[in-house]
Amino acid sequence: MAPLEIIDSREDLQAYLQAAIKLEHSTIPPYLFALYSIQPGKNIDAYNIIRVVVVEEMLHLTLAANLLNSIGGTPDLTGPEFVPDYPGHLNTGETDFEVGLERLSEHAIKTFLKIERPADLPDKKAADAGAGKMYDKILYSRPVDLATVRSNVDKKILPAVKLPDDGGSDVHWHFHSIGEFYAAIKAGIGDLCKSMGEDKLFTGDPARQVDPGAYFSGGGQIYVVDNKKTAIDAIDLISDQGEGYDMGVYDNDGDVSHYYRFQQLLLGKYYECAPEEDKPNNPTGPALTVDWESVYPIKCNPKMVDFDKSKELTVAARSFNKTYKDFLAKLNKTFNGEPALLGPLIKGMMKDLKSAATSLMRNPLPGEDNIHAGPTFQMNEV
Repeated sequence: MAPLEIIDSREDLQAYLQAAIKLEHSTIPPYLFALYSIQPGKNIDAYNIIRVVVVEEMLHLTLAANLLNSIGGTPDLTGPEFVPDYPGHLNTGETDFEVGLERLSEHAIKTFLKIERPADLPDKKAADAGAGKMYDKILYSRPVDLATVRSNVDKKILPAVKLPDDGGSDVHWHFHSIGEFYAAIKAGIGDLCKSMGEDKLFTGDPARQVDPGAYFSGGGQIYVVDNKKTAIDAIDLISDQGEGYDMGVYDNDGDVSHYYRFQQLLLGKYYECAPEEDKPNNPTGPALTVDWESVYPIKCNPKMVDFDKSKELTVAARSFNKTYKDFLAKLNKTFNGEPALLGPLIKGMMKDLKSAATSLMRNPLPGEDNIHAGPTFQMNEV
């Protein structure tokens, strides 16, 4: 996939929103991997925290699909490169860390914090305004050398974002956080509403929208997107649930954001859901305990080749991959004209995938010293 460009057209915005769908999905396998690695009956606090985040990432994925459908796009969750080859970089272009598949550990949680890290905005109000060309207002992306960007184009997930040369310098740019990526989309929507008209931008088929009646057990809600306001509302929910409203601990509904949910596991204490008391990095709630040893000792970033010595594990790994591939295919149908499928699909996913993953994680790898098998999320290996 070529680097994303400035949002100057409907097609540009569609490319960003398809990238957003891929971005939201790319966080789900790592979170599921850590979740399923927890041994039965252990680490209840960690299990509940990660599970809520997974469900809310499904909400974000749904909102991104609604956004794309609202402007006449076609969500694609079944393409050959949709599921990343872990480990790799996020498709926001962040190059300072990689996201992989690993069991619950302090290292895994620190990676999750990098995924969900708050945007580093010098002027959030200016970015939200979306006036003028979108990058005139979004000045907080990070420049990187062209050679670095070119090397990343061939890596696992997506290339970085390209901006026009500044004063003749050969520089590409990337976003520091998911929040900054969505702020660029928000500003691009504002620009296109001004240049082509809101009614001409939001021309998607309303029947393809997933409505609020769909099942989710986490916080937030599904927005039916059909105009600028509902598009901005959907984007704000995604950003606020991930990094906190206005850079704080809580989202706009008063729930702890994903970044600070994960941080609780390292700090050993809950945020109280009391904005007047809790401050970033300083929770005031009850203590929680994480037993980092009460997890299956799963191999990090497993591949099918790791199971060559065991026919049983090979069959189990392929079975998991087929289950996940089928889930994505049904999700693709959901976002392409059958929105009523979503509720039962999410319920089934959490049950069926856990069962398939556990059948792998309980079993040692032949020839390995206390290292267990795990799901590979390789969709070409079914």
